[in-house]
Amino acid sequence: MPAVTVENPLILPRVAAPADGVQRPVLHVGTAPGGFEGEGFPVRRAFAGIPYQHLDPFIMMDQMGEVEYAPGEPKGTPWHPHRGFETVTYLIDGTFVHRDSHGGGGVITDGDTQWMTAGSGLLHIEAPPEALVVSGGLFHGLQLWVNLPKKDKMMPPRYQDIGSGKVALLTSSDGGALLRLIAGSVDGHEGPGITHTPITMLHVSLNPGAELTLPWRADFNGLAYALAGRGTAGAEHRPFRTGQTVVFGSGDALTLKADASQESRSPNFEVVLLGGRPIREPMTHYGPFVMNTHAELAQAFEDFQAGRLGTIPAE
Repeated sequence: MPAVTVENPLILPRVAAPADGVQRPVLHVGTAPGGFEGEGFPVRRAFAGIPYQHLDPFIMMDQMGEVEYAPGEPKGTPWHPHRGFETVTYLIDGTFVHRDSHGGGGVITDGDTQWMTAGSGLLHIEAPPEALVVSGGLFHGLQLWVNLPKKDKMMPPRYQDIGSGKVALLTSSDGGALLRLIAGSVDGHEGPGITHTPITMLHVSLNPGAELTLPWRADFNGLAYALAGRGTAGAEHRPFRTGQTVVFGSGDALTLKADASQESRSPNFEVVLLGGRPIREPMTHYGPFVMNTHAELAQAFEDFQAGRLGTIPAE
């Protein structure tokens, strides 16, 4: 980890927060509990216990793995439905194959992202390819759920493949941080992901002892999740580490710093930064459906049972 990098970050465009930026304070640091998803792959529930008003427009995020599978062990998810939101799968190590009932599909591996807008509803499956099942190997990634506003919940489904080569690579003013901008914008630079709900998503690698201060849209919330390593958040240097989520308060700049000493398995402090414009609408979800009301949830289940969300494509 990570798959997408450069030998000399100083050749990349540099980002810096304005000197008069208002630093976002740290409101909360939470530890993600472990669990299992799909056919049994291990996950960390990054947003567990965090009130939704701090997460909006994000609903949930799972860190999948990091796990080294023996031959025959790699697992995925069976066919299942979704409606009312977008799923973002960012794969750091390993390979996943996506298929859905709306015709979307592709293979993601080592730094790729797939962005599926479920909208009005579909069925999909994510599974490791047969070769990986036979061989085993390392698997590590994230799945993020992004809410859609009421006006977009029943839009037609859409699938985006965002290959690792499309991600915008940036660095800090001193080259001590590598930023992979997947979606949204930072300091005038744009990521390749096309989003209905305005968000920013980036994966940051901080060298030991490096500090990064970024401009951050004042109308967005701010969240940081540590994939690996340890460091601090905010100008107050609040400690956080692997498997912990930071909730930032209001402001237009945020700061991360890596500890001078890191783990042997991960030489850098690896952090996912998220921000989005809150939708501020009622949100209710159950299983694979995210809607505004309980009546809409009931309708989603009824439509799924009646086959109106699609059918499993023939092999």
